[in-house]
Amino acid sequence: MNKQAVAALDLGIVIVSYNVQALLRRCLQSIYDSIGDVSFAVCVVDNNSPDDSAAMVKAQFPQVHLIANADNPGYSTANNQGIHWLNSAFDAPPRYILLLNPDTEVMPNTFCDSVRYMEQNLKVGIMGPKLLLPDGHLDLACRRSFPSPMVSFYRMTGLSKLFPDSKKFGRYNMTYLDEDQLTEVDSVVGAFMLVRQAAIRQVGLLDEQFWMYGEDLDWAKRIKDHGWKVIYNPRILTLH
Repeated sequence: MNKQAVAALDLGIVIVSYNVQALLRRCLQSIYDSIGDVSFAVCVVDNNSPDDSAAMVKAQFPQVHLIANADNPGYSTANNQGIHWLNSAFDAPPRYILLLNPDTEVMPNTFCDSVRYMEQNLKVGIMGPKLLLPDGHLDLACRRSFPSPMVSFYRMTGLSKLFPDSKKFGRYNMTYLDEDQLTEVDSVVGAFMLVRQAAIRQVGLLDEQFWMYGEDLDWAKRIKDHGWKVIYNPRILTLH
């Protein structure tokens, strides 16, 4: 493959899609409606969607690099395919990798604000934004503690819902904190997970033993274990 002779991109965006053509179209349109001077490339990895998602990307977003899988290898593997392409397609890898779900829509200033924050906070390895659900409420998964046995117990028994303001019972989704408070957390969610390339070089890619779910927590744990911070940043908004 001939490498594209461009200066190092600010941002490499990976979107894994499966059978969500309309949502994927809106997600991609929101990306290309972005403002600011952030340079980026987008790689969509389609896991053999039966709804012609791949054909839509080819026809409507020719600037997107499409990887059309012949089967569904899982979320982690597909994300790694996209990261591999982004890291090898240009003269230098993008400075940041963004895992983005196809059911998200970014704000016009999301990318420039995100990159600016990472540039100003060099110890941050992962950053996630405030994710808002269609009803306007916070997507609780966007800031999490690692699921220790007790944290998992409080969540599975419903104690976390009964006592969301309790630092003890509400620990998994950190519901005891103001949702507009910038906070160091254990993990953000893979729906929007901005990762510093230097951290990826240290810990490697997503663990493909996680077919779907849990891979973001595992990645965050490995990155934190190497001394990087994981930050929930509510000053940046994304719809989910």
